[in-house]
Amino acid sequence: MTMPAEFHDIAKRVNNWGRWGAEDEIGTLNLISDEVVRAAAAEIRSGRRIPLALPLKEDGVQAGMIPGRINPLHTMVQINQELFGPGTVACSDDAVIMGLQSATHWDALTHVSHSGRIYNGRPASTITAHGRAEFSGIDKAGHIVSRGVLLDVARAKGLDRLPGGHAVTPEDLAEAEEFGGVTVRAGDIVLVRTGQIQVYLAGDKHGYGFPSPGLSVRTPEWFHARDVAAVANDTLTFEIFPPEIENLWLPVHALDLVEMGMHQGQNWNLEKLSTACAEESRYAFLLSAMPEPFVGAVGTPVAPVAIL
Repeated sequence: MTMPAEFHDIAKRVNNWGRWGAEDEIGTLNLISDEVVRAAAAEIRSGRRIPLALPLKEDGVQAGMIPGRINPLHTMVQINQELFGPGTVACSDDAVIMGLQSATHWDALTHVSHSGRIYNGRPASTITAHGRAEFSGIDKAGHIVSRGVLLDVARAKGLDRLPGGHAVTPEDLAEAEEFGGVTVRAGDIVLVRTGQIQVYLAGDKHGYGFPSPGLSVRTPEWFHARDVAAVANDTLTFEIFPPEIENLWLPVHALDLVEMGMHQGQNWNLEKLSTACAEESRYAFLLSAMPEPFVGAVGTPVAPVAIL
């Protein structure tokens, strides 16, 4: 299907190609300056640390919808082996095979393409089986640490969880911003809570993925206007699924990653953070969400921590 005119109109308005130079590979992460990080550190008051990652386990969130995206397969490769002879220190080692986007993760800017292009106008053909992502692999992201802002859309509406067909709009984001008494500013990492991950935590991985609330195709302009550095949420698909525009699949991915150059995170567990922010009546914090530096990878597992 050819992208509709509505998509191309939004793409023109949020496009960041060339904004940080023709050689740029990290997009909106350029907005996380030293000054932004210093200001983010000032958000720490109680020192309370909230982990946001799901456990990495064989019975994870993946239910087979995306071919090859397997849950972690964990194997012991040696158990109490005395490597240097009898009576010496014994070692145990293990290995894992998994889809890099199978659990809590970041999407690299190369995770999707459209019209034959990836971020900054480079050809999608620069992603190959043997060379992987020549440009904008997740290893290029480096460190991702900034002020985090929780936009608790569900709680702002007095709900425990948004219904499956709810497309999170710019108006919803503004409502959650006002509810939290916080203003999203340049260089922030925005976390959008829908409550959808509760479905997975209750044991229904199929219901978790479909139908799912998620970001509307209208939200990239909201993030672009505020110079947001990255966005993550608590759903499998990030954007509303099935899509709000019939047969237009993953348009928000294409707008965020390809046009804007903004990294996305999925399957983040924001439930404990929602409770903590409500208890402390503040919705900004220091967020550390360091990507694993797989060279040329189009995504990576991440174990984010919010520090209040």
